[in-house]
Amino acid sequence: MGTPAQTPGSMILLVLVASLVVLLAYRLARLYRPESATSAKGWLEVDPAELRAAGYGRLALISGLSLFLELLMIRWVTSEISVFAYFKNFVLVACFLGFGLGCMLCRRRIHVNVMIAPLLLLTIILTAPVSPMHNMISGLPGLLGTGSEVNLWGVPQVPANWSGILLAMLFVVPLFAEIALVFVPCGQLVGWSLENARNGVTAYSVNVLASLAGIGAFTALGVLSQPPRVWLLVAGVLSVLVFWEKRRVRLIVGAAFLCCIALLSIPGEAGRTVYWSLYQKLTLVEDVKNGRMRSYSINTNDNWYQEMLDLSPAYVLANPKEFEGNPIEWNAYNLPYHFYPAPRSVLVLGAGSGNDVASALRNGAGGVVAVEIDPQILKLGRKLHFEHPYQSPRTRVVLDDARSYVQNSHEKFDMIVYSLLDSHTTASHFSNIRIDNYVYTREAMVQARRLLQPDGLLIVKFQAETPWIAGRLQMLLQDVFGEAPVQFLGEPTLYTPGGRFFVAGSQQRIQKALTDPALAAYISSHATIHMTPAQVTTDDWPYFYQRAPGLPLCVILFAIAVIATMAWFLRQVGGGAGRIQPGFFLLGAGFMLLEAQIVSRMALLFGTTWVVNSIVVSGLLCLIVAANLVYQAWPGIPLWWAYTGLMLTLVVMFVVPTDRLFFESRITRALVATLVLCSPVFFAGIIFVSSFAKVKFEGSALGSNLFGSLAGGLLESLSMWFGLKALTVIAAVIYLGSAVGLRKSRA
Repeated sequence: MGTPAQTPGSMILLVLVASLVVLLAYRLARLYRPESATSAKGWLEVDPAELRAAGYGRLALISGLSLFLELLMIRWVTSEISVFAYFKNFVLVACFLGFGLGCMLCRRRIHVNVMIAPLLLLTIILTAPVSPMHNMISGLPGLLGTGSEVNLWGVPQVPANWSGILLAMLFVVPLFAEIALVFVPCGQLVGWSLENARNGVTAYSVNVLASLAGIGAFTALGVLSQPPRVWLLVAGVLSVLVFWEKRRVRLIVGAAFLCCIALLSIPGEAGRTVYWSLYQKLTLVEDVKNGRMRSYSINTNDNWYQEMLDLSPAYVLANPKEFEGNPIEWNAYNLPYHFYPAPRSVLVLGAGSGNDVASALRNGAGGVVAVEIDPQILKLGRKLHFEHPYQSPRTRVVLDDARSYVQNSHEKFDMIVYSLLDSHTTASHFSNIRIDNYVYTREAMVQARRLLQPDGLLIVKFQAETPWIAGRLQMLLQDVFGEAPVQFLGEPTLYTPGGRFFVAGSQQRIQKALTDPALAAYISSHATIHMTPAQVTTDDWPYFYQRAPGLPLCVILFAIAVIATMAWFLRQVGGGAGRIQPGFFLLGAGFMLLEAQIVSRMALLFGTTWVVNSIVVSGLLCLIVAANLVYQAWPGIPLWWAYTGLMLTLVVMFVVPTDRLFFESRITRALVATLVLCSPVFFAGIIFVSSFAKVKFEGSALGSNLFGSLAGGLLESLSMWFGLKALTVIAAVIYLGSAVGLRKSRA
């Protein structure tokens, strides 16, 4: 369940791969030096005019491809390199860097190999059947882990050994540059198209609507559980269409994508089947013993996640040796029912493939509500679980985020079980919120307590290996229930991971259960849990996996690396690439913070699901198009009007707490939340399109805006220190700065 240690072989390979990536990035970046613009055209160089990029149809094609490719990179890279699943914005800002750089270079020739060479190398790194390579990638979280702690007052904890962090950065930073390079040609084409369009505002609206189509296409593939080779097939077809006028180029682009698809189609190990859900990469591993299927393990992003077990009376009776020394009645899945035998109703949050649901049914539960967010895991549980818990007439399955369910449900339960609810991914590429962060907050626990019967119990089962995480859970439950929870360790066995149990709720029922000598003796012998205090998480500061408010060292180092990489790229391409315009830079930074704030708060209101996030982001794009239409109808709109509207709506957004938006009707909730949370985007859109039109839709203005979005993606990490609401204040200050910057540029 941990990350493998780095062997000398994998470390040597890490250095070699990093060196190769650096060399490729250096060679490709030099293709855009000023002197290359006057040299003879290479066989993979294209002038944008040759592609008829100024037409709306071609612009739509390029824009849709760009957004689709961005989502592809985020899903693919973060799934294969697990460290990015915890820092997903890192891949997003790489896309912003490459696209912004392309916009700045939109008047230069397009070097198609800058797009396909990094993509090929990335595919080789991620798919090569070389054990040291896999060990190297799997060990990255362990190397960076020494820089993830935070001391008092937000000061990052300095690691005792810097070698791990430096080794990880040696690999991660060049990979960041390679991802950025993929998007340079896309940025060039979009920038050139907007500069040369007949009507800039209409062209910008086409760009936004096509981006919306790109989101829709990728979300549809996610709903259909399609793998990366299908994603790359779609991206490859779109890329060939973009370069269709240049026969040689389109053939080479098509061949490059086919090579990537072929590499991704190499069969994996026997007994391992890979599925791609909406949220993560799932690998089903079969455990066969003596010709009989003993269990199925599910790995997520190549880390152990959960296991489907057969703990039925028939299996236990037929295989007594497997349970010697670990009596089934004290198995971790059966322990909750020593406190409440045969409960009438049980709520399982994070039901997964069905072990906890099966346990509730075996222990006489009258009815079980099983809440699970991942449809693919539910599908595997229905198909493969030995005890068939999801086929029971006593089970009702709810496909939803756990926080969304407890917030909106009005049912009452005798027992609520948090079933090792520990996500391995993030919810959206626009937000650093992990799926389970909003589950373990004070507000979430208050809502969960609301669903308990007066004599009900809430049981949190969690792999709290870190002392301060155990301490946080203890403080959280004590804060909400007013009593310290009963705590003990579940015994890990061949079949179960054990875990830490925290039992809260009816003190009368807990004390009654502890009158059982056997249970009291078990808890007494398993009650040693080392804990240290940690700040209780809230909806404003939901970072459950961070000990205290502040910026971890690895986040700071990532930010420095991003800024250094951006400076290096700008130096490599030399002069004439267009200057960074401060006003547009600040508009981009402010908008990114605004978007991250809206996505995270909407996720709290409607569920932290991929579909909800796609709908929210699509809605924001529609507001931008609405702003464009208003500007087209009234091009003389005073900019100070839009700034006034923006500031007023930001004040409303800051003042109105999210919990005041939980209306009973989801339609009312959606309408009011859109008005309160999303209105600033409309005014921000008017400011941007008005300013963009005044500079005649220069590629450097759009590039500056994207560089600002990159900065905003980094600044979002400040919420780890000051909380999410602080992002609204920071966004307001940045937008005020943009007004000054735009005024100076016009002067």
